[in-house]
Amino acid sequence: MKGSITKKLIGLLLTCLLIVLMLRWFEHSQVYHPDRVLTATGAELGRPFEDVRFKASDGVELNGWFFPAGTNSHRPRLAVLVCHGNAGNISHRLDTCAALLPTGVNVFVFDYRGYGRSQGRPSEEGTYRDAQAAYQWLRQKGFAGTNIIAFGESLGGGVAAELAVREPVGGLVLQSTFTSIPDMGAELFPWLPVRWLGTIRYDTRSKLPRLHVPVLVMHSPTDELIRFHHGQSNFAAANEPKLFWELKGEHNDPLADAQHFIAGMEKFLALLKLA
Repeated sequence: MKGSITKKLIGLLLTCLLIVLMLRWFEHSQVYHPDRVLTATGAELGRPFEDVRFKASDGVELNGWFFPAGTNSHRPRLAVLVCHGNAGNISHRLDTCAALLPTGVNVFVFDYRGYGRSQGRPSEEGTYRDAQAAYQWLRQKGFAGTNIIAFGESLGGGVAAELAVREPVGGLVLQSTFTSIPDMGAELFPWLPVRWLGTIRYDTRSKLPRLHVPVLVMHSPTDELIRFHHGQSNFAAANEPKLFWELKGEHNDPLADAQHFIAGMEKFLALLKLA
């Protein structure tokens, strides 16, 4: 009798363990969609750039592209550090780089671990370490921390917000960014207890009241994935000085009107005080 009960308990525990493992796999697969294949070389913009290799604090080797400001730039000391979204890799962000460069800034876009040519497997803490490593690369390049703008696209907004908590930056840009992963999960999967079971947080909104740097929130009213209210809530949580800029287009097309996007960046950069 005791042996039968023991077997049933072991079976129940194994079943629970399997369910937990399946939920963890599902959560990870929903948050991260890395692509190892680069579809561009970086040279497509037709301007000088550096193909950079650097390491995170835990030794993971990462890859990024650094595009220096033009020789006639009026913002040669300002660098925008691009933390991209959850899918693809840096080769899919050349249009973003092309939209940022006309403002006269330097642009550094990098791949998180597990994306493109960066080693490892993505995780929340891992992406935070990766952003810090990219930030440190810019510091070693000669940029003052207060002249580095953390730019986060979608998931990258959660990464950029954490970077701004951990390191001194000159400003924060949240483009099409959610308030938190649990908030997103509750909207996308209302039948699942994601707030109880989820382990990946990226709690962007909760970090904003702790930041005292200029913040730009860019969001489209027609964003079909990360709803407009996420941007509004993030903006409400941020301290002054701050700017809200309505984008045009859907979630995966924030540059539907590139000139409008650039105008928003220009207005935000005018708020900054350079070191």
